[in-house]
Amino acid sequence: MSSDKALISLRDVDKFYGDYHALRDVSLDIFPGEFFSLLGPSGCGKTTLLRTIAGFEDVSSGTLSIGGQDMAGVAANRRPTNMVFQSYAIFPHLTVAENVGFGLRRSNYSRGERHARVSDALEMVGLGGYGKRAAHALSGGQRQRVALARALILKPKVLLLDEPLSALDKKLREQMQVELIRLQRQVGITFVLVTHDQEEALIMSDRIAVMFEGRIAQLEEPEALYQRPGSRQVAEFIGVMNFLGAHVISNEGNALELDVAGLGHAVIGRDQCPGGPVSGMCHVGIRPETMTLLFEDRGDGPVADGVVDEVVYYGDMTYYDIKLDGVPKPITLSMKNMIGRPVLDIGTRTKVGWDPRALVAFS
Repeated sequence: MSSDKALISLRDVDKFYGDYHALRDVSLDIFPGEFFSLLGPSGCGKTTLLRTIAGFEDVSSGTLSIGGQDMAGVAANRRPTNMVFQSYAIFPHLTVAENVGFGLRRSNYSRGERHARVSDALEMVGLGGYGKRAAHALSGGQRQRVALARALILKPKVLLLDEPLSALDKKLREQMQVELIRLQRQVGITFVLVTHDQEEALIMSDRIAVMFEGRIAQLEEPEALYQRPGSRQVAEFIGVMNFLGAHVISNEGNALELDVAGLGHAVIGRDQCPGGPVSGMCHVGIRPETMTLLFEDRGDGPVADGVVDEVVYYGDMTYYDIKLDGVPKPITLSMKNMIGRPVLDIGTRTKVGWDPRALVAFS
């Protein structure tokens, strides 16, 4: 982020469609040069919020400002934003260059200046030399690049991206995630991405706002969001997390002493209760990659006993469902596949190493 002063500010924003409450008391700041993501399940309000910033929707109450200017009554085409839609909205009867330069038709640029800006925009997205191609002959990834070039050629302060990678296959999608990160750094403008893909948001974003039912449940940098989710709802949505019942033995000073089902005794810090204080009976979460199967060495840390209940081999990783002793529901852990490391069979008794620092407690 290049500035401490917000480029986009929303305060107490609500949006109604009749009786349907689409956005509920949304307040947030997005900063210049930031790659910001709105993440959540379908119907949570993230696209409505993006369209509100774009000016395609009016707020029912609250305020929205961009660059310090209140956007109330400001039409979409008068805002310093541009949008890349999920469908790309490429005109199939036009060439690539004509698509990219479409927004310059009514500008005061000369024909030569328009041509130069189109060429620069195509180079920027890796499509140099594609200007004369027919748009309908492009692949999905190339169409996405054309849509990006068409949006960026107008040099907006904010580029709004509505699930732009959802139509691409997995390999191309992963490639374009890296390309978008590179492009955002190159042009230096603010990107606001809407996505339902947790991995995509974690990879691409400087900060992520997780939304449920029209509200922002948590707004954090990716690492903090993943390691310290503020509620069980956020923890369940971001990646994979195992949940185990626990009892608070003592709650004094800066530490909590817990008895965790299947794991046993644990002492955790206050920062491991990101949703607030816990007491009595609670739940703890632990990520699959923070646990390990102990094939031979018992290890230095705490150990739990269990039985392999399911094995899923992914090539680079193997995911195990382990039934810990005394816990009816299996937990999931992941192991990197390495030369000489065996893949255990279902029914094998095993020991699980874990670290109390990986636990997150929820009331």
